Amino acid sequence: MTTPFPDDAAPVPPPGCPAHGRVIEPTGPGGLRRLYGPEAEADPAGLYEKLRAEHGDVAPVLLHGDQRAWLILGHTANITAMRTPSLFSRDSRLWSAFRNDEVPADSPLLPVVAWQPICVFADGEEHRRLRNAVLDGLNGFDRRGIRRHVRRFTTDLVQVVGPTGKAELITQFAEHLPMLVMTKLIGMPDEYGPQLVDAARDLMKGTETAIASNEYVVTSLRRTIAIKHDAPGDDLTTRLLAHPAELTDDEVMEHLRVVLLAANESTVNLIADSLKMVLTDPRFRAHLSGGQMTLGEALDQVLWDSPPMSLVAGRWATTDTELGGQQIRAGDLLLLGLAAGNVDPVVRPDLATPLYGNRSHLSFGAGPHECPGQDIGRHVAEAGIDILLTLLPDVRLAVPEEELTWSSAWISRHLTALPVEFTPQEIEPDPESVAEAERAKEERELAVRALEAAQRAAAAPEPAPTAALPAQRRSWWDTLTGLFRR
Repeated sequence: MTTPFPDDAAPVPPPGCPAHGRVIEPTGPGGLRRLYGPEAEADPAGLYEKLRAEHGDVAPVLLHGDQRAWLILGHTANITAMRTPSLFSRDSRLWSAFRNDEVPADSPLLPVVAWQPICVFADGEEHRRLRNAVLDGLNGFDRRGIRRHVRRFTTDLVQVVGPTGKAELITQFAEHLPMLVMTKLIGMPDEYGPQLVDAARDLMKGTETAIASNEYVVTSLRRTIAIKHDAPGDDLTTRLLAHPAELTDDEVMEHLRVVLLAANESTVNLIADSLKMVLTDPRFRAHLSGGQMTLGEALDQVLWDSPPMSLVAGRWATTDTELGGQQIRAGDLLLLGLAAGNVDPVVRPDLATPLYGNRSHLSFGAGPHECPGQDIGRHVAEAGIDILLTLLPDVRLAVPEEELTWSSAWISRHLTALPVEFTPQEIEPDPESVAEAERAKEERELAVRALEAAQRAAAAPEPAPTAALPAQRRSWWDTLTGLFRR
């Protein structure tokens, strides 16, 4: 059980990104193509192929603020950059744009590329020290324990929509399940899951409110760390604080932040795209029903075709070098093109050929910075989809497939909505949620008794010291169902 944050001190998520009328052309200075703006976001895969045709395996591009970068499109070129930290470092302080003060303080790139004291931005011995702490912390979770959390939250989410016979599986399922599970693994209060969803998604989009969203996430994590210093638990925060690597509170916070955001963003998209394939591809559903492949093997096909992160920023050249036929200068920023590399004609001449069980895709990276939490992310997605299909065995798409739409940002692509229908039914609550509800009820009763005692003491002739009142909270379930019913 986690301790709730005091109601009067809880951080407030930032407002949504305001609309702007500024027209962003597809090309900018020097005729370089922009990775942001309406055209880039409408068809990122098409943009990657244009860049491949024009430049080959590595293409010059522009990011927000028209910052120059190199987008790596080739599968082999991506692997080379991932596995050669001596030439392509993760230390963003090497970026010439930073050294020349060309990145404004309000740039939406900063939450993603600004240097932080974490393994993601380190190489060599320092990288091993920090990464080992994260790996040890994540490896402390067993699949059965994670599945228990997934079952609980999947059941809770389906329970809301079960009697209605219809649901929208992106906003009512995929966008909530990973964050709810991660709050348990990190040791945060349940009710912060729904609030963190919006902030995390806004941050990863690189919108004008990305800085405010990042501050909300950071404040929430700092409060969690403060709680765990006084009340350790069986969670990632406690393990990082106690690890022999002796991480500082800042290092713990930054690692929790990157784990939280990366796990949420990638797992949301993996769940969404896998559900879409299950519901729209008859061959895929037939394979699953016929037992010819496992759901885990099927996820690998999705990871090839629709990687959860389209690209990763990034790598920074440590010296003048060459990659994919391009002359890279020291201090240049390189973007790992995961989506583009996965469809490189050199490794996939026929995109229609199935790749069930093939895990040589780029979706989780490679080399010393390969995603340390990929097994947890895959398990959350696989277990969540499996339990959803068990609870709603006749779930089916409620609109023609051609009506499905996507939205894109420079880092990732998201399925906008996945409306489904099924036979209306009452879903039995999961025992874990029943137990949590009982604990919340006990907390409220204790708070009432403490308040009554304080009132009696205040009315007595001789003032007496009173115990601190437990902060009352709105349950995460009330918060979550309130979002669905707006």
